[in-house]
Amino acid sequence: MRTGVANAPLHGGHCPPWLFEKMKQLGATMLEAIVIEYGTAEVLRRLSDPVWFQSLGSVLGFDWHSSGLTTVLCGALKEGMSDRQGELGLFFAGGKGRASKKTPEEIVQAGETFGLSNDYAGLPQVSRMVAKVNSAAVQDGYQLYHHVFMFDSHGNWAVIQQGMNEAVRYARRYHWLSETVQSYVNDPHRGICGVPAEGVLNLVAGNNEATRLASVELSRERPEQVVKVLEAIAREGCLADGLQGRLKSQVQPGLIQPQQLTLFDEEFGASSAGEATIGTSTTVVTMPSAHPIPSPRYLNKVLHQLYERPLSSYEGLLAAPGVGPSTLRALAMVAEVTHGTRPSFGDPVRYAFAHGGKDNYPFPVQRSDMEHSLQVMRTAVEKAKMGDSDKLDALRRLALQEKEMG
Repeated sequence: MRTGVANAPLHGGHCPPWLFEKMKQLGATMLEAIVIEYGTAEVLRRLSDPVWFQSLGSVLGFDWHSSGLTTVLCGALKEGMSDRQGELGLFFAGGKGRASKKTPEEIVQAGETFGLSNDYAGLPQVSRMVAKVNSAAVQDGYQLYHHVFMFDSHGNWAVIQQGMNEAVRYARRYHWLSETVQSYVNDPHRGICGVPAEGVLNLVAGNNEATRLASVELSRERPEQVVKVLEAIAREGCLADGLQGRLKSQVQPGLIQPQQLTLFDEEFGASSAGEATIGTSTTVVTMPSAHPIPSPRYLNKVLHQLYERPLSSYEGLLAAPGVGPSTLRALAMVAEVTHGTRPSFGDPVRYAFAHGGKDNYPFPVQRSDMEHSLQVMRTAVEKAKMGDSDKLDALRRLALQEKEMG
């Protein structure tokens, strides 16, 4: 399931080396303490919570409202945990840009290096599927550029990935957790955090099941028939001056004929074929300006590949090589015209300061306070390893008292 989404503005600058080093040390020590107290699965649960993750970055001194918190914090945790991941049974793979593409390879390397069981063997494909959902099935205008995959020796996993929208100068972070995954393509979100946008095509929403089924059915149709309808949509589905075009057609079994399509301008109440009325047998297809109609010529090759190797599920369609946002959007559009399965458009989107922030807000990072916190956590962890858990017990009691006071 995906546990949440966070939106953050893009910031310039970089993380000072001294701060990154402290984030590595304190962040890894905090995760080690959680593993000792609650186990590796609890670390994954917490990292999959967008609010807890944001709070952790703030506690470690980074800007709470910066998109850079995601990449810097994940990088610091990955590096900080590198020399203790085998001991703790908690592993990090992936990263930003090119590093994200090495995620499956790093998962396999960790499994071979530390002799993990077969529970981890399917994790590379999980990594690819999670990335495909957020890059192709949820079309919200954010281009993925960061993907970190965390897993333990029992096969539990969590994913933190982030996309960028250059137009609005915002980044959006997606959190996933393995514990209750039932389907990657049917409402995999448990909770959403962020600022909703208009016109988001979320093909994994629960109420888009009919669109998914129709898309799989169309992938088994002869490509010429699918392209024929898509060309008609492209020819008739756009209005000048940014007006929102709508296609009207009679719903009939099988594929409709292009000449049955008429353009309807909702604002002026007339179509290119004259006056139009909407009856019970009419379906309306809506083309949001944020989702342009894919090129039939580009899709022709992919459609032939799908036709030659028929798929039985939407998950298989999503995972198929070459299938990206354009293919899924095209199939959804044709499915609406041919089968009347109108997709819904809705964005699937829920801290604190302890040591200050990198940009001196609300105050400069207090190095002495951060060093003191690191020493307290190190001492507690080392004593717990030797069987003396008094320090960790004290920290836990303090946390409970603060929770009660809050």
